Amino acid sequence: MSEDDVRANRNRNEVFSNVSAGGIPHRNVMSEDFGYEVPVENVPLPSMGAVYPVDGPLHGQETIQVRAMTAADEDILTSRALVKKGTVITELIRSCAINKDIHPDQMLSGDRNAILVSIRITGYGAEYSVEIECPECDHKAAQDFNLAALKIKRLGLEPMAAGSNVFEATLPMTKKNVKFKFLTGTDEREMMVIADRKKKQGHHAEALITERLSHQILSIDGITDKNKIRHFIRNMPARDSLFLRKHIDKHEPGIDMKTWMECPACAEQSEVRLPMGAAFFWPDTE
Repeated sequence: MSEDDVRANRNRNEVFSNVSAGGIPHRNVMSEDFGYEVPVENVPLPSMGAVYPVDGPLHGQETIQVRAMTAADEDILTSRALVKKGTVITELIRSCAINKDIHPDQMLSGDRNAILVSIRITGYGAEYSVEIECPECDHKAAQDFNLAALKIKRLGLEPMAAGSNVFEATLPMTKKNVKFKFLTGTDEREMMVIADRKKKQGHHAEALITERLSHQILSIDGITDKNKIRHFIRNMPARDSLFLRKHIDKHEPGIDMKTWMECPACAEQSEVRLPMGAAFFWPDTE
């Protein structure tokens, strides 16, 4: 982030707080001069804070306070520098979170998605109109969805230790004990950087499954060497791979982005996953 971006972010935060950067109380301009209080929501954390360090601000927290998005936050969404760096979502969460001690990159992807859905609802409303392709006939059509109706998927496993993002499972074919974690904002960005680098190097084949597993798996039968883990992942039986991916997906906390659509062309009802494209934060509003 540039020096101008840092300064703008600091000034924006000071408008909504009652304390300046130097710790000196100052007037709340929006409240005192305009009689408007920016709404603040208690957003449920799907992880319930169980995976965060015991000495951190998120440990054991079932909710997080997030203020509504403002026009200044829209500047974050349009920042070319942040888009290029892949940190737009991180900076948006950092700006809207009331507790500035929270590091969005260290949050689980599912918790981040819960916050993003809340920011979208308070910013532009719960109605989400997006073009979806019908799984039955491939017809593309605009569908309207209610984001407020999306269900929260709570953490379904106990971490191996209090305040740790470490879980374990036994693979059905090789019988190996695998310790894994749920992806964080940092993991998601690293995967994006790796994908972009490979694309620039001319590697057109996408290793979506193996790359994701290499970020999720922490050890295999006690082996933690990353190169050895990558070798095992590439050569593991497909049945083990499928089992582990389904196991992680079943228990990973987050927002259930699956919903039902009715195709206007074939009239079939199908379960689809809501895409979080440009229309998610830039809807057509009047």
